[in-house]
Amino acid sequence: MGLFMAFITLAAYIFGQTSGYGLSWAGTALIFSGFISLGSYYWGDKLVLLTSGARPANPKKDFNFYTVAENLAMGAGVPTPKLYVIDDTAPNAFATGRDPEHAVICATSGLLSKLDRVELEGVLAHELSHIKNFDTRLMGIVAVLVGMVAFLSDWFMRSLWWGGRRDREGRNNLGGLLVLLGVIFAILSPLVATLIQLALSRRREFLADASGTLLTRYPEGLARALEKISQDREVLEAATNATAHLYIVNPFKGKDFSAWFSSLFDTHPPIMERVKILRSM
Repeated sequence: MGLFMAFITLAAYIFGQTSGYGLSWAGTALIFSGFISLGSYYWGDKLVLLTSGARPANPKKDFNFYTVAENLAMGAGVPTPKLYVIDDTAPNAFATGRDPEHAVICATSGLLSKLDRVELEGVLAHELSHIKNFDTRLMGIVAVLVGMVAFLSDWFMRSLWWGGRRDREGRNNLGGLLVLLGVIFAILSPLVATLIQLALSRRREFLADASGTLLTRYPEGLARALEKISQDREVLEAATNATAHLYIVNPFKGKDFSAWFSSLFDTHPPIMERVKILRSM
């Protein structure tokens, strides 16, 4: 969080100098990034659930969901997470929350209906491993801060478009090299931030697969579940670019342009690679 705040403040300083706002942007960015970081830490899970349209799971209606989650949590030695359901027939699931005591596992109604109990156990063990490994905290904070870098970049490009550089006399002066540096930084900074998020997310997915298998002692269950989820071509309507990395499988599968575009910066390892590793255990 500290490194991201420093990066955002540096970006805001360069943008501010280029646009003629001086240190005011850097100071504003430092304060704002601090609030955003704290907000993502304490309320990121609630925001994700709100944007996903999830509802609390019903112990009777979602019996397998409840019992499998409770059994796995007991085996992992962590509190049973709060359980939520997204009413969508596309099979998928994600976990969120800052620590095991404030964790949430959310599954779609499609996942609960299309997977058998053993496959569901593999998926929930994967998500519970994200919680136990504190991936949910890490990726939640990274997602918010990466979004802020993109927001700053967009803000800067718009300020150049509408006003250019303003000097003390109120005249336009683009500042030559400084403006060029600002534009290059505005283009590259979201890319660099996204690549950091990509590298973190891919590694944590592999780790959650391994940790989940260690918990269930049955890698075939998760392997079959990943195959079923990836082969279902229905798009999860509740997913957004900001939350896609949280899901166990890319939720944009089947949406031609979005799937192609998101694959350029895919936060998930290839399904076949994950399945191959699982079946080699």
